[in-house]
Amino acid sequence: MAPPSVLLMLALAAPAASVPNFSTAESSSTARLTAAGMASVRSVIRDASTARLTAAGMASVRGAMGTSRVTRQLDVAGLASVTAATRNRPNDSETPVSVRMPAGVAESIPTPPRESNTVPATGAAQSQTESLSEAGRIAVEASLGALRAAAITMHGKASASGLATVGNPDEHYARGVAALQSKDSRTAIAELSACVQAAPSRADCRWELGWAYSVEGLWADSLTQWTQVRALNPNQPDLEGALTQARNQAALQAKLAQPVDSTPRPPPPPGAKLRIRAAGDLMLGTTVPEGYLPPEGGGSVIAAVRPLLEDADLTFVNLEGPLCDTGKTTKCRSPANCYAFRSPTSFGDYLKQAGVDVVSTANNHSGDFGEECRRATESTLDALGIAWSGPPGSVATVERNGLKIGLVAFHTSAGCNHLNNLPTATALVKQTAATHDIVIVSFHGGAEGGKALHVPAGKEMFFGEDRGDLRVFTHAVVDAGAHLVLGHGPHVARAMEFYQGRLIAYSMGNFATYGRFNLKGPQGLGMILEVELDSRGGFSNGRILPTKQIGEGITQPDPAANVVSLVRKLTTEDFPDTGARIADDGRLSPRKSPITASSTAP
Repeated sequence: MAPPSVLLMLALAAPAASVPNFSTAESSSTARLTAAGMASVRSVIRDASTARLTAAGMASVRGAMGTSRVTRQLDVAGLASVTAATRNRPNDSETPVSVRMPAGVAESIPTPPRESNTVPATGAAQSQTESLSEAGRIAVEASLGALRAAAITMHGKASASGLATVGNPDEHYARGVAALQSKDSRTAIAELSACVQAAPSRADCRWELGWAYSVEGLWADSLTQWTQVRALNPNQPDLEGALTQARNQAALQAKLAQPVDSTPRPPPPPGAKLRIRAAGDLMLGTTVPEGYLPPEGGGSVIAAVRPLLEDADLTFVNLEGPLCDTGKTTKCRSPANCYAFRSPTSFGDYLKQAGVDVVSTANNHSGDFGEECRRATESTLDALGIAWSGPPGSVATVERNGLKIGLVAFHTSAGCNHLNNLPTATALVKQTAATHDIVIVSFHGGAEGGKALHVPAGKEMFFGEDRGDLRVFTHAVVDAGAHLVLGHGPHVARAMEFYQGRLIAYSMGNFATYGRFNLKGPQGLGMILEVELDSRGGFSNGRILPTKQIGEGITQPDPAANVVSLVRKLTTEDFPDTGARIADDGRLSPRKSPITASSTAP
């Protein structure tokens, strides 16, 4: 039998995906751990007795390492793998798992305090094997983290490769931060764990360790560390946002690991249809900096197009910034150059009056004034009866004409449903498709400005940020079950494509953006996109209703239909084979032979 240090190094050598991917091919050692983790979770779900739980956890490590003996630390790691897979199960789960630890063992496993986090109960019907496979993957990720921590504890003076030697906490911290900055998250975890071991009360070590865990997709571990930071240093900048992000992401991982009700939905009413009107970025005025509120009230910004918004079964906009009267921002150094938005809470009434039914809060301005304003926005929308999607796992559900519609909004950050985490994004769309008649995906992505009119192949970078591979993302969510895909974020209109018979609008442009936006040229053009879907989500018809902004950002219909000719030109250039047919009056139709998954490549 290999000594424990060798076992730990084997575990440490198993690569962790930077973004959890439940179907990624892995090395043999990790594959064995994956299988063991799956078996561990299966056993627990069948029988949550203490004896079976302990045996399952130990078997998880024994089987992977090929040995019949485990140290107490490895036993703890095995138990932690099962605990991580079960601790975040929502309270309303139909298959709760009760975890009972042997005396003296549970105390050694840090468990974050139970937080209230309600995630909409949507999800795709998965087989028990698929659900347990995902749960096993989460268990393995957690057990690897526990094994790394055990390595620090058992071999504090070791110098073996891959293990940090516990010594000066300042040195561990410096090396850990440097590793994190160079995107070496495994080394960062080892060094920062050593810092925590050497100085448990150092909040800075725990803060950075939480970020290192987040890179590995170990959100439950991030939550544990940041919860400790709150106890040690409650004034840590950005702490509440980090805690919310970790809590939501951990809950989403647990949600996607659970089986859902596979009972077929009742058929929709015969002949049922859904007529949608959607617009891009909307910000009716901001209190920061001063002087950027419309003098006649926020309603004046969209008064001329209000009849167009109201005339639909379902109206959607991207809400670019919070609705809030308090909060602080750390985004701006100079008020004159500040691009942080905060609209008064009262401006929500103008959305309701214009017939807006559902909004996206998944964008780069929803968190401009922190968690306080993010929560205030959600509360305001709830009070108005406007559905929303944005934070990880959130799905907006609306009933119209006997149809249950689900909207999932994505952005290129972990604080929202993450556009760049494709496995999780598609899993969430699949779950939503299983419980809704029609699924709409909204995304905020792509580069920005007048030079960002085209949809490139591959990733779009903007000031060093990965703004997504939008062709790959949109096709993937359609394959996962989306019936309509609505894009926004570039602040210009972009091309439209049909894929698998589903319409993809890559950007609807600036719709109503008062005071703080460059509205020159194409940036002043927008649209209200009308799409009619049948009861199965099939495209029936669509058209572009052209708009423009004048003055400081007052939206009006555009009789010249400039955005129609622009989108038609971009569509011809970017998608010559799959682009939408766009008539002079803005009417949309697919080409005669819809593109299929097997015949296209982004």
